Amino acid sequence: MSIRRMKTYTAQTGYVYQYYFVGKRDALPGDPHAPATEYVFDVTPDRRTMYAVSVFLRPDALDAWALTYGRSLTDAEQYAAAKLRLLEGLDEIENLAVSERSLAIDANNIESVLASLGLTE
Repeated sequence: MSIRRMKTYTAQTGYVYQYYFVGKRDALPGDPHAPATEYVFDVTPDRRTMYAVSVFLRPDALDAWALTYGRSLTDAEQYAAAKLRLLEGLDEIENLAVSERSLAIDANNIESVLASLGLTE
């Protein structure tokens, strides 16, 4: 059994979230974001209520990145994109617990999601 590292993030909404990475899998065929790789994070805003948030990394995002930069994203960079998209979602959505709890990375936002890593320079 692996030990999960609980991380803390203070969102722009004012909530202080704790979260950890649960795992990744292929999105289920019936999911509206499929085909994609689904990264699942457990999130809590209050240390009592825990809920899952999924980040879907779509193939069109990976294709757009490879076309623009001439290389594919590594597995670590793909995880980083998912984690950064999670943090963006925590910043953007006032009450994530009652929202859809799924976030996507596609060809339209892959560059902005990864901009803070300096991969585009």
